[in-house]
Amino acid sequence: MRSVRLLPAALGLAGALALTATGCGPTETPAASDKPSAGASSSAPAGDAGAGGTGDGLTKDLADKLKKRGVDLDKWKDGEWKNWDTNTWLREAEDFVNPVIEGLWDPARMQSAKSPDQTITAQAGSGGSDPIPRPVKAQREKTPYHRNAAPVGKIFFDSPQGHMVCSGTIVKDPRRPGKSNMVWTAGHCVHAGKKGGWYRNITFVPAYNDLGKSPAALSNARPHEIYPYGQYWADWAVTSGEWIQSGGTNQAWPYDYAVLHVQPQRGGKSLEETVGVALPVDFSAPSPAQAGTIGAWGYPQAPPYNGVIMHKCLDRGTRMTTAPATPVMYRIGCTMTAGSSGGGWFRVLPNGKTALVSNTSIGPAGSNGWLAGPQLGRGAKAAHEMVSKKFAR
Repeated sequence: MRSVRLLPAALGLAGALALTATGCGPTETPAASDKPSAGASSSAPAGDAGAGGTGDGLTKDLADKLKKRGVDLDKWKDGEWKNWDTNTWLREAEDFVNPVIEGLWDPARMQSAKSPDQTITAQAGSGGSDPIPRPVKAQREKTPYHRNAAPVGKIFFDSPQGHMVCSGTIVKDPRRPGKSNMVWTAGHCVHAGKKGGWYRNITFVPAYNDLGKSPAALSNARPHEIYPYGQYWADWAVTSGEWIQSGGTNQAWPYDYAVLHVQPQRGGKSLEETVGVALPVDFSAPSPAQAGTIGAWGYPQAPPYNGVIMHKCLDRGTRMTTAPATPVMYRIGCTMTAGSSGGGWFRVLPNGKTALVSNTSIGPAGSNGWLAGPQLGRGAKAAHEMVSKKFAR
């Protein structure tokens, strides 16, 4: 069940930033990645089997592609996806598969998902970093979320460590205006990086827990209160080549971004049509001093948070580096913890529009007081373009 589309849904994001937006600081040389991003291959779309279909919502062509990658659909749905043998774990850019398993992510399974804590333990390098910002206490987003921050949602996925959760944001598709099916998140929310391959059963839930209910109350909530717009399974994913090769190391954090193409688990309308809003992405990679006030949104899961309430932080961006000769990252003061990983960072552009400028990547080990995210330059734009072109029609 889905709630009615609300076109002004993004006004909450824009208003919150506009109230505190500040002027530009001294000019700096942007340090965005110039390296190309890696792509991934299509997985199984949902829907009824048509001509040449398999009866499982798969065309025969896609079913054959799955088999070529060693994925037997029946065995996969019966539990073969739980096999995380590193010798067979699909990890290369073209290897992504994510067949829809109907009913897998029920409310109880969603609530049992944990945050990928290991991805929020990197410390800043000594060179090229500004002083650590003061902590900014994360504020609860106003409810219902579909009126205040509809583009923001939760990403659920399975890893060798169990059911996991991140945050994500609906972004515009330049080749499908008004009908985007694209979601921005962190690379570590879709791929294990150096230690493994693509995560599995990846689904996106915009405006999760729309009324901001407590975990206890949420256990008795109606489905439309938990996922007001339904669930959207990833059928394609792109992350940076740097993340695939070195993800989890300090050299890779500046490239910790990903773009998903999603499909509704039920129904035929696009994600943007259903939710009523998508945000543009700012690929100009402004320096932290030029970016002005940045707002970060997400669902923090690690203590003291519980993962079911959307929060936000607003702060001026500063510089952070994680390793020598790597691009500068944005850093802001924010008390959100793991689980907010992948959540969008937004800024107000000179034209007054709100755009996604980064995503939550890492925070400090052993405490919570700041977050860092990558600058989105040519490499990130290439990732976005790859997804857009793949599904242009």
